[in-house]
Amino acid sequence: MATAQQERPTGTAQTLWRRLEGPGQLGAGAGYYLILGSTLALTAIGIMMVLSASSVESISLGQSPYSAALKQAIFGALGVIGMFVISRINVRWLKRFAWPGMAATLVLLGLVQIVGSRVLGNRNWIDVAGFSVQPSEFAKLLLALWMATVLNKKSELLDRWGHALVPVVPMGLLVAGLVIWGHDLGTTLVILLVVTAGLFFGGIPTRIFVVTGAVMSVGAIGFAVTSANRMCRIYEWLGQSPAMCTQGADFGYQVQNGLQGLASGGWLGVGLGQSRQKYNWIPEAQNDFIFSVLGEELGLFGTLLVLALFAVLAIAIFRVVVRQKELFPRVLAGTIMAWILGQAALNMAMVTGLLPVIGVPLPFISSGGSALVSCLCAIGVVLSLAREEMKPEGSKRPKRLFGRAGKSQTATKRKVTT
Repeated sequence: MATAQQERPTGTAQTLWRRLEGPGQLGAGAGYYLILGSTLALTAIGIMMVLSASSVESISLGQSPYSAALKQAIFGALGVIGMFVISRINVRWLKRFAWPGMAATLVLLGLVQIVGSRVLGNRNWIDVAGFSVQPSEFAKLLLALWMATVLNKKSELLDRWGHALVPVVPMGLLVAGLVIWGHDLGTTLVILLVVTAGLFFGGIPTRIFVVTGAVMSVGAIGFAVTSANRMCRIYEWLGQSPAMCTQGADFGYQVQNGLQGLASGGWLGVGLGQSRQKYNWIPEAQNDFIFSVLGEELGLFGTLLVLALFAVLAIAIFRVVVRQKELFPRVLAGTIMAWILGQAALNMAMVTGLLPVIGVPLPFISSGGSALVSCLCAIGVVLSLAREEMKPEGSKRPKRLFGRAGKSQTATKRKVTT
């Protein structure tokens, strides 16, 4: 893995980057504030757009126009609290939650298929205290933590096929299998992306990485061809209309109206809250296709603003990743980066017609409490690593939260006093 100095740009780009970073410890702290600022900005935009996109449908159902946005704001507040708490914790301390967290993930994903509720054909939710919780969203973060722990433990053995792939790949496929059991192909693809990113940042040999990626790609294709609904969406994306897809639902309806919303937005949009496509023209406009409503109401300016915030987030997290000298934080932060930014790219490509509709929400912006909380907690992990870079060189290793560290320091002080 390259050092921070090797990753610096040259020439004019280097000058601009140094001005952005600032001198000394201010440079290390720039990444922290860029990550924090872009995340909070995206979350605020998300709550605002959920209010706009969901109000009409809520009124048509006899509900308050603020109901969906209020839930999103509550989950956003919980997620921000979790983000700040995790950002103050030594990330290495989280290793102890890797195996219990993964065991809880498998149990919850199994329970979803037994007692979970089905929404729009996908069974991925459990009702808890009046709220619908989606365990598969938290599975992404817990899987990243578990993989970082396991790969760090086997760091000296990753050049061997058995140790590089076992147990990471079987566990990843097991989690993906439980999710696809609920017919959620989009989340399954993101989980496979998480597994691939973990292996990549773990530094396994290229030949093993390529073979593993090929096998996972074949598995993803297999998941798609085993469902008539998914195949019809792919056929529609390719511009074909087989007989089995012409009967029943119009699989291109959502994409066509989404593109219509983006096209009608123009440069500056039709105005916040003035979208026409959200009047039940786009199904579930506040979820997977919220980017289309954003483009219609805020125009090209709004979409470029969101893209710029994701770009800032990507650059800032990448700088945190390349500065890590230990395998565990590098794999964990790198996997989180690939997960959030990869999912954002999949969603925007889906809305703009570059990919078939696979049901992937836009991080921080789409309606969904579980997705928002898990993404904010993941950002808290990266912020914790960024905070370490802000400390003086001699004190970058954080004190242990629990254990004998406090006692030994107290004993040392007493001894010196004596």
